[in-house]
Amino acid sequence: MVHEIRRPAVVDPDVDGFRDWRDQLARVFGSTDAAEQCSAVNDLLVAATIRPWVTTHDGLQPHLHFVPDSADVISRVKAVTAGGLAFVLCWEGGARLGRCLRPECSRAYVDTSRNGRRRYCTARCGNTEAVMRHRSRQPGGKRQRPFP
Repeated sequence: MVHEIRRPAVVDPDVDGFRDWRDQLARVFGSTDAAEQCSAVNDLLVAATIRPWVTTHDGLQPHLHFVPDSADVISRVKAVTAGGLAFVLCWEGGARLGRCLRPECSRAYVDTSRNGRRRYCTARCGNTEAVMRHRSRQPGGKRQRPFP
């Protein structure tokens, strides 16, 4: 049996709430210091006002729920992101939380690679930087963007 996850629609008033949450999330990815990351994640957990619980339903194995089905979409996103970041921080010590190294990109990411050595948010950003490095080493090379 497949458990269906409720996906409520996002309405215009939610947009500001998501922007505020994005700004709060940025603090977690803005530091490589474990103590600062812990503090930032703890603040997110408080702001998300989550109280996780273990449950079984629909024939599924025991698993965590971070927010009741009746919660609004912003509360659901806050609970899941705060809880997820707490797990990543505890299991990996924050080493898998990063920001894209491409200067023109500021995206944050959670490194899910096998070796934990990801440095760019996407392969596209990594490839763009590799092309730029290659072009800059060419005689008379300029750091031109291979794509906008």
